[in-house]
Order: sequence, then structure tokens, then C-alpha cells
Amino acid sequence: MSAPRHLDPRLLRAFVTVAEELHFTRAAARLYVAQQALSRDVRRLERELGAELFLRTTRQVTLTADGERLLPHARRVLQAQDDLLAAFGQARPLLVDLNSPGLVTGRRVLHRARELVPELELMARYESGLTGAAGELLAGRLDASFGRYAGLDPALRAGLDQQPVRYEPMAVVLPEDHPLAALEAVPLAALAGETVYAGAGNPRTPEWTDLARRLFEGRGIETAPPLPLAVGDEEFRRIIGKTRNPVLAVVDFPAMPASVVRPLVDPVPLSPVSLVWRRGLAHPGLDALRRAAARLAAEEQWLVKPAGGWIPVMDAEVMAL
Repeated sequence: MSAPRHLDPRLLRAFVTVAEELHFTRAAARLYVAQQALSRDVRRLERELGAELFLRTTRQVTLTADGERLLPHARRVLQAQDDLLAAFGQARPLLVDLNSPGLVTGRRVLHRARELVPELELMARYESGLTGAAGELLAGRLDASFGRYAGLDPALRAGLDQQPVRYEPMAVVLPEDHPLAALEAVPLAALAGETVYAGAGNPRTPEWTDLARRLFEGRGIETAPPLPLAVGDEEFRRIIGKTRNPVLAVVDFPAMPASVVRPLVDPVPLSPVSLVWRRGLAHPGLDALRRAAARLAAEEQWLVKPAGGWIPVMDAEVMAL
């Protein structure tokens, strides 16, 4: 077994959990990760150590001699990390970005997490977009956020981890006197020739604008030019209320004055929502967020992709992890 210069504690935690369960499926459920992702982490640890840690057959998983040798050391490292975090404010408030007060998915996850750990303080923040929040996450000024992880710059993703939460159906916000407002659902083809606002020019939400660009491509839908940047929910409502263009949104988006929200269909475009946090962060509030997200996803089938749903390949790959 060789000695690498640095080991990601996440890999050690994956190893210890599998060693305790001796079952990859149970270990993955315990860590709230996909089994494929857990297996990948264990293989990465084995490569970095230059040793095989588990013997895997179709019937059982057992520790190798090197795995047995590593286990007590890994447990001591993880305990030391937990003790260090506890000594330096692990019980501090967890700062959770919900993007916007009007968006429902993150707010519901936060509410459920607060129910799970009422003794902890989980504080909401509103950074408007995941790209904007990512810099705050990496700087340690924010702990968690929600949004389209695949749309982040790879340099940002390198310092972050994510957990898929929801395939959120997309919608369009229309002036109430718009011809399409009379429909219960708007086929994408009906937006051909329209100019739709999708956050263009907002430096905090390029991941959303990119998703819209991919959706509109080849469908005859134009992207509306930038609007003045809004600070706060009320300012956003005021600015959007002045445009006569349809606005790309999600189905849970609250209607604004003199407007209606209509789901998009044929196909149903999906906004991929992940819970995102700084790599290496350990906090009981984050654990509660992850449990809350997993439970809501299971209860409401948030991660069941609708038949005929549209999503870019790059996002589908991320959401499958």
C-alpha cells in the first residue's frame, strides 16, 4: 500500500461505510449517494493507495488484508476531522441559498430539514442563481445551494459536491392577455416566433440561460435581451411585470400580477435541480438537508423522469450520479 500526499476525507468515509455494511447498496443508502458514485469513490481510493481494499463477488463483499489494515486508521482520521469541526463551530448556523423566495423546491427541502433537526439553525439566503452562489460556496461564505449543477463552469464544479433532488417541469409566465394564456398548457411549438426572457445578461444565472438556449435551439424561439438586474424578489417582480415577453420559469413559480403560469408540454422540458455544497464540508445541518431532499424525492417521485421529458444529455448524466 503506497502513501499518497493527500486523501479526500470523503473517500475515507465511503470506504469506512462500505467496510461497516459490507454491502454497497446499503452503504450508498446510508450516505445518501448513488451506488455508482459510491463504487467510483472506493475505486478512486484504491487507485490512490495502490491497494485493493475489498473482494467483491455477486454474493458478498469482504475486506482484503489491506482493507483490514486501513480501517482503524481511516476511522481515526475521520474522528479527528469530526472533533476538529466540532471544536471550531460545527454547530454554527448553516447558510442555505434558495436562489429566490419564489422558488419552491429548495424552500421545501429546507423546511423538512428544519423539522428533522429543530435544535440547529438553518438560515435561508437568496443569491438569485447557482453560478452566483458557487463563488460564495467556495469562499466559505455560504454552505449549500440548489440549481443546475451541470451548467456550472468545470472549474467551479471541481470544488463542489452535489446530490440530485428533482426533475422540475418547466413553465412559461405569460401576460394574462397573451393569446397563449387561454391554454391550460403551452406546447413548445406554440412558442415559435416568440421572444422569451430566460435571464440573459444576469451574471448570477448563466446556467439557467444556457438551459434555455439548449431548449430553444431549432424550435424558432428567440431569447429576449437582458433586463435590468433585480435586487430582491419585489424588484424582480416589478421588472418582469414591465416586459410583454413570455418568461421561462418552473411549474411552481408563483404568478405575478397581471400574469399567468402555464406548464410547457410536447415535450415536457425539465429543469434539473441538485443540492450543491462545498466539497469536504461536514455539518449536521448539511446531513439534514441531504436526508430531507432524499425523503421528499422518494415521497413525491421528484427523481422519476416523466415519459417524454426533455433534458440535455450533460444534465441527465449528472442527475444519474
